[in-house]
Amino acid sequence: MAAWSERLAGVRGVLLDISGVLYDSGAGGGTPIAGSVEAVARLKRSQLKVQFCTNESQKSRGELVAVLRRLGFDISEGEVTAPAPATCQILKERGLRPYLLIHDGVRSEFDHVDMSNPNCVVIADAGEGFSYQNMNKAFQLLMDLENPVLISLGKGRYYKETSGLMLDVGPYMKALEYACGVEAEVVGKPSPEFFNSALQAMGVEAHQAIMIGDDIVGDVGGAQRCGLRALQVRTGKFST
Repeated sequence: MAAWSERLAGVRGVLLDISGVLYDSGAGGGTPIAGSVEAVARLKRSQLKVQFCTNESQKSRGELVAVLRRLGFDISEGEVTAPAPATCQILKERGLRPYLLIHDGVRSEFDHVDMSNPNCVVIADAGEGFSYQNMNKAFQLLMDLENPVLISLGKGRYYKETSGLMLDVGPYMKALEYACGVEAEVVGKPSPEFFNSALQAMGVEAHQAIMIGDDIVGDVGGAQRCGLRALQVRTGKFST
């Protein structure tokens, strides 16, 4: 116990991953991981600040929060740091007009973004939307641009649903990088800017926070490179 007390000394805020930590997504809204609803409730009752830090890109932030609430979690939209809203802000600040290779479930997040005459590609976990036709359209657009910009909502390799492991956006992002000779700008974990935005939302410094996730690269490694402490849970894709 003394060792844990030392490791957690000075922690004022907790960043929680969602998929694989709180629940496994899937048919019927998914399934909460045993003990996770109660664990979030205990954190909320403590003196610690809590922010949910996710790379979810198949659901809008509002839909994700609604799903988690139905599963019993105490969570609000303002407590969720997600890549789609952050990407929209980047697009507006830089005057970028995207071709969206994304899932229909997250498309509403981009309702107020100008998509006429695209000058960049935004890729996310499009699921069945990753057809040859859609990938090739993104490829052609990037190849036609003088200064191609590829923005990826996360770069995970895979994640776990109730039905098993699922390919994430990373392999498709890598395919476009290779074909076009470009390097994607990642919005989401493990991007330092993304972790910093979550820390700002909590109002704590990196050395005062701990990240809890199931991804050793995106969650744990990304957090540690930003100066946070990090813990990997034994759920989600931990065993894979």
